[in-house]
Parts: sequence; C-alpha cells; structure tokens
Amino acid sequence: MSSFLVTDIGCLVTNDPVFDGTSLGIISDAALAVSDGKISWIGSASEVKTSDYQNVVSAKGKAIIPGFVDIHCHGGAGFYFSDLSPENVAAARNVHLKHGTTTHIASLVTEPVGVLEEQILRLVPMVNAGVFEGIHLEGPYLSHARCGAHEPSLLRSPKIDELSALLDAGQGSISMVTLAPELDGGIEAIEYLTSRGVTVALGHSQADAATTKAAFAAGAKLITHFSNGMPKPSAGASTIAEASLAEKRIPLEMILDGIHVSEEILKEVLASGDRRTILITDSMSAAGGADGSYSIGSLEVVVVDGVARLTSNHSLAGSTLTMDRAFTNLLAANNSIADCVFAASTLPAKTLGLHAVGEIAVGKKAHILEYKNSEISMVAS
Repeated sequence: MSSFLVTDIGCLVTNDPVFDGTSLGIISDAALAVSDGKISWIGSASEVKTSDYQNVVSAKGKAIIPGFVDIHCHGGAGFYFSDLSPENVAAARNVHLKHGTTTHIASLVTEPVGVLEEQILRLVPMVNAGVFEGIHLEGPYLSHARCGAHEPSLLRSPKIDELSALLDAGQGSISMVTLAPELDGGIEAIEYLTSRGVTVALGHSQADAATTKAAFAAGAKLITHFSNGMPKPSAGASTIAEASLAEKRIPLEMILDGIHVSEEILKEVLASGDRRTILITDSMSAAGGADGSYSIGSLEVVVVDGVARLTSNHSLAGSTLTMDRAFTNLLAANNSIADCVFAASTLPAKTLGLHAVGEIAVGKKAHILEYKNSEISMVAS
C-alpha cells in the first residue's frame, strides 16, 4: 500500500506540543494518513472520511508509536553487522526489525584499524541503500581498565591520521564514535571528530570528572551504555559516571535488560534530568537466537538464559536484548508511554541528527508501530 489511512487509534504519541499543549503531544481517538512512505496527515478520527481512502487500516484502539531507533547494536540471528555476507547482515537486521527497530546504526567492535576499514567499506553501500542510517565505531580507542568485551591487546590511543583514514573509508557514513577521553590525544580526537560532523560518545572509560567535563566542552554529546564500562555511580566520587549525571543536557544510553542496569541506578538516572535516557540494545550476534557458544571478535562468549558473558572472565559481553523488551522494561519503571517513546525513538534520532525518523509527524518517514498490553507489532516501516 503506497497510500493508506490508519484509524481507530486509541492513543497517538507524537511528542509534538501542537496537539495537546504539552511535550507529550498525545492525541486520543486519532487517525493518520500515509502517502509514499511518509506521514501526510495527523488528526482526530472524527475529522477524516474513511471513504476518501482506498486502503484503511484499523488500529483497533491500540496506541500508535514511532518505530524504534537503535543507535548501538552489533547484530543478531547468529551474525554481526560486520559479516562478510550481505545476506547474513540482512538476517541480523531483520531480527530487530521484527521487534520494532525500524532505524539502525551498525555498531562495530574493536579490531585492527585495517580490519575496521574493510568492515566500514562493506557497510557503506548498505548505508547508502538505507539498510542502516550510519555506522558506530565502539573502539579501538577505549580504556584497558574498562575494556569489557573488547580485545585488550587491540586497544590504543587515538591518532588523528588513523581517525581520518577511518572517516574517509566511511565516505560520510560514520555517525558516531565511542572513545575514552582520558587516553593520550583523547580530547583532541573529540575536537577533530566533532569538526568532521561525527557524534562522539564517551564510554569504556576510567576518566575522572575534570576530564569528562573537558570532553563535553570539546564536543562529546552522549554516554555509551551508562553504568557499564565505567565506575558505577557513587555520590561524591570524581568519576565519569558522576560527572555525566551532573551534566543534565547529556543523554545517557541504557541497556534495560534487567542485567546491565540495576533498579537503583535506573531510578537515579530518571531522577537526574528531564527525558535524557536513550534506550539501546548493545545486542551481540545471539539476539534472536538460542543459548550457546558465540564470539565477539576473537573473544569467546557463552550465552546462558539469554545473558552473554565472556568465557575468560565472565564479564558481560553485550546483550541479547531487543528494543521492544527495552521499551516495555522502561515503561514498567516509568509508566509514561510518551517518555518511553522519547527514549526509544525521539531522543536517539535527535542526538544523531536523524531528522526523518523518531517521531510521528507530517513529512517524517512512516515508521509506525502498534502497542497494547506489552505487545508491539509493525504497521509500516
């Protein structure tokens, strides 16, 4: 259907204050029209004549929300986005699409710089084709002390010539780089990446508060999986965690799988600033698959009861999370569907400058999900 009407919407979450005078932008008993893959009209169901449309879809009283935007995900279905086979990459992507992620950034883990260049070059055509909205480099510029599931021997301090080569390989497709600002050349790297239009996230870091603040001043815009790959928040401590909590304008990625983030830390984050949580999966290849043996780069991983850990030291090794579970987990803690939509769709899109997605608004891509009683299904993508 190139054009259709969705009606009988119990609750339409737009995050546009024009509809209800608040930041939530909620319309009850709503309808919306889609034409050529974009939203062409939004309003009350009482304002529209269904007879004007050849194709009409009933939401049957369900809430309609924008498709999820996952800016930190490595793979699924047994494969990584770095896989040599486009078919395997598509299989990994489709696992998450089935769970509501309509916009993806392809995250890559630490590898030798030459290998990363090859992986980037394979992904560029997929970005150009719209399979992914960009590429995220998580490594190799990370702290040895907070390496997590990254090969320690490959970690290094950033050098401008290396960064330039990686960005050139990306041909404008690299959207985000995660780095540890305390490394030699870390602040200079942030300034350089920012000057090239790349969003810098701080993560896998042992930085103190002063260095973290300097990184924000240099252009860093968000925190990679807050409370993981860094010291846990501790009141009065001079750490990246406490400095990030105090800087209320900085969004914080969160892996809400019930394992990575405690209830206490989630409550602290929700209380620290207005709508600053970005939901991510940080999923490794086991997402959508069975328990068993996997790998991340050269590191062996075992998944038991859906929890991925390195076999060498039992450190968490990404997750098997999907965005629908992250959304419902946050909703259980927050109880505001509009805030959860903001965390799963709107804020990640805004943070990376993805202007065509993340909201239900006229002119945006028609990435539309139905939601009711923790069940999420696709209307259009």
